[in-house]
Amino acid sequence: MERIHACQTLVTASDVVYRAEIWGDQRHDGRWEGWVRFIPPDGRGILSTSRETTQPNRQALIYWATGLEPVYLEGAFERAGGGRTPAT
Repeated sequence: MERIHACQTLVTASDVVYRAEIWGDQRHDGRWEGWVRFIPPDGRGILSTSRETTQPNRQALIYWATGLEPVYLEGAFERAGGGRTPAT
C-alpha cells in the first residue's frame, strides 16, 4: 500500500478542511487498485473510500489519479462517509 498522488483540491466539511490523497496497492495478478483517502489537519478520523479503480499497472494508476476533477473528489468524499460538501 502506497500513496500515489496528493491532490491539490481540498474538501471542506463542518469547517474541517480535508486533503485528498490517492492510495494504491498491487494485486496478486499484477494490476493496481486505487482508492481515495481524506485526511483532516490533525490526521485523526481519516475517511477512505473502497476501491475506486483497478488499473493494469502503477503508471496507469498514477495517470488516473492525476486526472481526477474536484467533482469526482466531492462524490468520493460522500462515498467515504463524509457527507455532501463542495470541493474548494
